[in-house]
Amino acid sequence: MPTDALYTLVADPFNLHAVGQVFNAKGRESHRSLPLMVSDLLMAEDLMTEVTSRFLLLARRFWPGPLTLIVPASAKVPLKVTGNTGRLALRQSRAKIVGALLEHMGQPLIATSANISGQPTCRSGIEVFGMMDGRINLVIDGGVCTAGGATTVDITEPYWRMIKEGAVSEKDIAECLKGA
Repeated sequence: MPTDALYTLVADPFNLHAVGQVFNAKGRESHRSLPLMVSDLLMAEDLMTEVTSRFLLLARRFWPGPLTLIVPASAKVPLKVTGNTGRLALRQSRAKIVGALLEHMGQPLIATSANISGQPTCRSGIEVFGMMDGRINLVIDGGVCTAGGATTVDITEPYWRMIKEGAVSEKDIAECLKGA
């Protein structure tokens, strides 16, 4: 399904069979975690062991939007979802379809890039269908996603670390966290 960044594969993170299907569909190594999409700060906080000032500063400034934050996962998150790392990537999307699905489900959803691992992320429903045909159950075609990918920042260590720069620049992150 489309998000405010690119197309993603979605599944129930608490259903280990569904989690396994996402790993299989992507050809993803099981030691790599699967990011989750949340509807709001409260849902995110429920999935974390500790809510830090860095998390609150970044989430309040850039959510909803194309920023993924890596945080320590709470015990309620299956280890398989974290790639057995105990760390979790969270994001809140601006996309209306994502918000509606999260509201309907009342829980977070796996939201990992719609592609086979190592291949470019799909920007349209037809690209997802072409690449993932036979690997997934449904494609929600919302047209072409023209935005850049999401930025990913790890805030689990004493110093934050840029994992992947996307729509939110490293400079914007640094300015937001200045003094934190």
